[in-house]
Order: sequence, then C-alpha cells, then structure tokens
Amino acid sequence: MQLTSNWPLPPKGIRFLTPQFLIDQLAANPLTRGLYPVAMGYYPQAEHHQMVRESHNNNLIIYCTAGRGTLMLEGQPHRIRPGDLILLPKGVSHSYSSHSNYPWSIYWIHFEGLLSADFCRHLDLNAPIQSLGVQPRLIADFEELFSLRHSGYNTASFVHGCHQLQQIMSHLALLVRQQRSKSGKQIDLDSARAYMNEHLHGQMDLDSLAAHSKLSKYHFSKRFKALTGHSPIQFFINLKMQHACYLLDASAQSVKQVAAALGYDDAYYFSRLFKKVIGLSPDQYRKSKHR
Repeated sequence: MQLTSNWPLPPKGIRFLTPQFLIDQLAANPLTRGLYPVAMGYYPQAEHHQMVRESHNNNLIIYCTAGRGTLMLEGQPHRIRPGDLILLPKGVSHSYSSHSNYPWSIYWIHFEGLLSADFCRHLDLNAPIQSLGVQPRLIADFEELFSLRHSGYNTASFVHGCHQLQQIMSHLALLVRQQRSKSGKQIDLDSARAYMNEHLHGQMDLDSLAAHSKLSKYHFSKRFKALTGHSPIQFFINLKMQHACYLLDASAQSVKQVAAALGYDDAYYFSRLFKKVIGLSPDQYRKSKHR
C-alpha cells in the first residue's frame, strides 16, 4: 500500500498503521469490509510537518484542533484553522503543511472499505474544508478509536473499531449539517425543530414554519428536506408520533386521550397516521412493549 515511506513522524506525534494481514482480514469480514482504518494518528503542535502526495490510494480525513496550516489542492491554497475538517477522497493529489509560527495539532485517519465512497458523499461537503469548531465529543471519539494501537491486533477489537469509525463519519456528517444551518446559508434546523416541539399539541402549517425561519415556503421546504430527508410537515408529524409513543409508554391514557393531547379530534385518523409512521397501531404498539 506504500504508506510508511512518506509518513514522517513529527515530534510528539502518535501514529498507528494497520498491518497488511489485518487489512486483508477487515476487507474480507462482512462486519468490517464496509469501512475500516488503514492508518491513524495525532500530531500535537506538529512543527515542520508537511506532506506531498501525487497519488493517493485511500481516503483521508484531517481534523485540526489548534494552530494553523495550509492545504494545496488543484493549485489552490486553502488556509486551515482550529476546528477545520479536511476530506481528501481517494485519487485526489494534494499537499499540506503546518504553519511555521503556529504549528497545527491534527487528528487524521486514512480509511478504506466498500462503503468509504458512500460515507464521503454522506459528509456532503461542498468544499474540501469545513469549519466545525473544536468539538470535545469528536476529539473523544478520535481518542477512543486510537486505543486500537494497544489492542495487540485483536480481531474483536478491530471489529468494534471499524464501527467506531462509522460512528465518527456519521457524527461528522451531523456536525457539517449543523454548522451549515447556522452559517446563514441554510435554515436554523435547531430553531425550526424547537418551534415544532412547542406546537406538538396542536396543528402546524407550512406558512407558519416558513415565516418562523424568515424564508419563502419554497426555499424553506427545499432546504429543510435537504437537511433532514423529510418535508417540514412530515417531520412535524414524525415528532408528534414520537411523542405519542412516549405517552403510550409512560401513561395509562387511552388512545383517544393521547390523540387529543396531540391535537387530533378524530382518534381513528390519529391511529391511521400513527400506524403509517410507526408501523403498528397505537394498541399494537402499547402491547408490543411487554413482549
């Protein structure tokens, strides 16, 4: 895989390479072949750290937690600052370097697998660098994955580590969407969801939701669905049905009372809607929790 020859280790750096025999096992195992780490590391205050790759045969994420750096991609320089995430998919030639006066601290993971391209697409980056801010939970995720370097190449540990890597990638995708919604380019999803939760006991229309977000109905619907995968009204209904599940689990209220608590005068209509979303009628759902 020609990895070790061009990976210098900066002072104080931590680096872990998955050996080839284990990569072969991970690539063949149905539990891990979707996504697995090829190498990973943490370089704190990495003075003089630099890398040039004309040919890149796996995928790479870099997360900067302190200091500064520069990424060169397709002849264009990009400044890297604390909280920035870099995604470099397979096949993309690139170079990067730490700032001489403010050396960066970075976490990095090279990864492969049958789902690696899908996870890269799921990040939905419209630029090679996305500002996420310094996220303590994300840092903890990286540190937990790095515990693999003490595993003695134990297969069970690496099966768990591969799923940790999937969790990191899906967490990154959530952070990207959250930051985008706060940037002014998208709707504030947290605010819209909070507004919906305040009105779970009544009805909600698209006009009200769009007005709350200060957007036209068309732009609000389009941007909301891009962020959540659901139309605004369907998302609101889903929230109501989730709360209905809570009421059915946590109280002895009748189905009619639960329906009324969520603003539905017609219990039969509520029951049909509940079954469409949850897959069970309210009575079936209530009975199923005892199985």
